[in-house]
Amino acid sequence: MKIDTLGVQAFVAIADRGSFQSAAESLHVTQTAITQRLRKLETYLGVTLIERTTRSMALTEIGLGFLPQARRLLGELADTLVEIRETVVARHGDVSMACVPTVGVQYLPRILQAYATRYPHNRIRIPDHALSAVEAAVLRREVEFGINIQGEHHPDLTSVPLTEDRYRYVLICHEDHPLAKRKRIAWRQLQSYPLIFAGEVSGNRALLDMALETSGVSLRSFYEVQRSSTAVGLVAQGVGVAVVPALALQEGARIPPYGRSNSRGPWSRVRWCWSRGKTAQLSPAAQALYDMIVGQRTLAK
Repeated sequence: MKIDTLGVQAFVAIADRGSFQSAAESLHVTQTAITQRLRKLETYLGVTLIERTTRSMALTEIGLGFLPQARRLLGELADTLVEIRETVVARHGDVSMACVPTVGVQYLPRILQAYATRYPHNRIRIPDHALSAVEAAVLRREVEFGINIQGEHHPDLTSVPLTEDRYRYVLICHEDHPLAKRKRIAWRQLQSYPLIFAGEVSGNRALLDMALETSGVSLRSFYEVQRSSTAVGLVAQGVGVAVVPALALQEGARIPPYGRSNSRGPWSRVRWCWSRGKTAQLSPAAQALYDMIVGQRTLAK
């Protein structure tokens, strides 16, 4: 159904002003235009709203009944337009973004704190996904944008590099494990133990494989998990030892009953990027968050 807003506006102006000429002046159009707008509305409705002669005009019975509804319709439309305009200017609204868990744990908190201070009424939904799932969520428009590891991306996405970071791994094991008392462990010393790694769908696994390839060491995982939190749970039960990104653990954390040791594996370099659909338009609230992330480039220390 097509709503004839111009016709309704013309009808209300004529009724309020008492003449076609005065109504035309109030709307900054010609008298011919105001007459055509009213006639078009009446034709669409199939009724006469205003009876007019060369000397006078008066609202019909139907016109009198429609007038308060028409005023309310125009008032609600005006209020809605003002609300949208204020939302754009103030950047109010909710934001949905996806990220790999590492970003959510280590990098986002201080950015989100700054955002919340500037926009205290905006809510943010942050589903943390594996590498491929972040891209899928953006493509399906379940979220407005994603933060991911830079690499090959879908042709329907546009990507903006954010920062390059140094990425290292740590070993976590039960406090009773033989490796728990060592402060540093070389990659080759892990070859005889049942290891817990991230699965193939995880971005962390790709980075770990690169680090091992660079060091010339081949390690085989006995268990594969999706998230580092699952690996920690298995370690707690003495199932095995896990190699996880240092960023997956809070800085300086040692959570009983786990021992924590640094591996001597080389640093990996990871580039973070921001992505959204090529044809997608960010909401004002999401644009504000994007401006803070990209403008300040504060994802990494």
